[in-house]
Amino acid sequence: MRTARFIGSWLAGLLSLATAALLFMLWLRFVLGSGNDTPVAFLLIIGVGLNLMVWSLIGLIRLIDEWIHKLLGRDPFGSRRELPRRAKARIRDEDKRVTFAARSRSGARRARRTPTPVLNPDTGEFEIPKVNTDPETISLAVIIPAHNEEPVIDGAIRSALRLFDRWDIYVVSDSSSDATAEIAAQTGVNVLELLTNRGKAGAIEAVIQEFDLIDNYDGVVILDADTELDENYVKGVRDQLRDPTVAAVAGFVVAEWKPQQRTVIGRLIAAYRDRLYWLMQYMLRFGQTWRFTSVTFIVPGFASTYRTSVLKHLDINPEGLVIEDFNMTFEVHHKKLGRISMRPDTKAYSQDPFTLSDYKSQVRRWSLGFWQTVRRHGIWPSLFWFSLFFYILEIVLVAALLLLTALIFVFVLPPALFGEEVLVVEWYAAGYAAVTSVLPLSTVAVGLFVPDYILTCVVAMIRRRPSYLFYGLFYLPLRLLDSYLMLITIPQAWTTKSDGRWKSPTRMPVKTP
Repeated sequence: MRTARFIGSWLAGLLSLATAALLFMLWLRFVLGSGNDTPVAFLLIIGVGLNLMVWSLIGLIRLIDEWIHKLLGRDPFGSRRELPRRAKARIRDEDKRVTFAARSRSGARRARRTPTPVLNPDTGEFEIPKVNTDPETISLAVIIPAHNEEPVIDGAIRSALRLFDRWDIYVVSDSSSDATAEIAAQTGVNVLELLTNRGKAGAIEAVIQEFDLIDNYDGVVILDADTELDENYVKGVRDQLRDPTVAAVAGFVVAEWKPQQRTVIGRLIAAYRDRLYWLMQYMLRFGQTWRFTSVTFIVPGFASTYRTSVLKHLDINPEGLVIEDFNMTFEVHHKKLGRISMRPDTKAYSQDPFTLSDYKSQVRRWSLGFWQTVRRHGIWPSLFWFSLFFYILEIVLVAALLLLTALIFVFVLPPALFGEEVLVVEWYAAGYAAVTSVLPLSTVAVGLFVPDYILTCVVAMIRRRPSYLFYGLFYLPLRLLDSYLMLITIPQAWTTKSDGRWKSPTRMPVKTP
């Protein structure tokens, strides 16, 4: 059975590769035969994006750089940085209770272990580093904020228990009305219940202060309640924290693929997200998190790790933001607290929405959170903002042009469906002639759809999932929805005040091995 599955997966990969190669040849033939007046290159930019192309090239350079260092046996870590001092804010209200506090085998809370002394090349003496860079002694706490996550909280905790001791796991139930807190307490981990709904950022802030995690640990891992950690996650995080300039480690998100638990719409969403995650991480963020760049604008909140020496300087829960992860990432860059690291060895599996309604709500929340963070932090001279400017410029223009091109496609489609009879309407005939003289129907269809679908074939090949070839036929409507939601949330970021409270989408139980 395992052999048959292995052979089938490789056949699926070959089928996807063949489809991608065939489409590329047909598309290239179409471009070469269409003449210089057809703006196919313009449509290619809409379909793929210049940022993706540029950062893919930088990511390739990073790959070569790291391969050379590995070959030479050199450690590519940079120098240490001093962190600014800032008083830690305290939560004033006391509407919280510790439902269960786990204890270590010695009966006490986990204390931070003393890092190994390292040789200071300037003084020739061994000194305790300002931040712990010893992967053997780096202590990590796990925070799982949850609001009405009864279906998935047990699976998320069990996933964390494979890699962490129970007294290092802290669940904060953000005024849940279901059995979230009770289920968490039964697993033996630390549980904090908030009696007033504060939102995810407020819940994170509360549990950090209640258990004094900054003083007791070297780093804090923040997980969503539907996240399942890969078995190598902790090893990957500790290895990246060997670099004293690393302030945070971004988790490498993998879309959970359990098609038997989903409807057709749910599978379409999961397949679309899997492709999006792969493209964004390998072709964008991998280059953005190189040690010479470090300009990524998001440390995803589903599975991220922050040094506590950095975390204490972050304003985790400012007023008016709907989500916390964009803000925390901007804080790291704006306050020059260190760099963001990301590698594929810190994988974690995330559960994407099952319904179109939940998908729409999630994308709107993410988009609004991004623009609210841009509004809050403003612009400051830096490589980060230089990169962010061109990213924002492209996503806004591409979203607007993508929607406009879709409208053009709908406008010129009727004659192909109903014949030349529709051209008897004078105003429509004039508009049709003007539009098709610049953008023929075939050019719009081929130029907009084919490059995007080729990327789908590549991901289907890598993931060895031939079903993506089918679902990829319907990705364009989701891209249009993403573009629409991204554009309408721009003005809302300046007019809408958020309190960070959230409603969990439809969940399916997380099953851990």
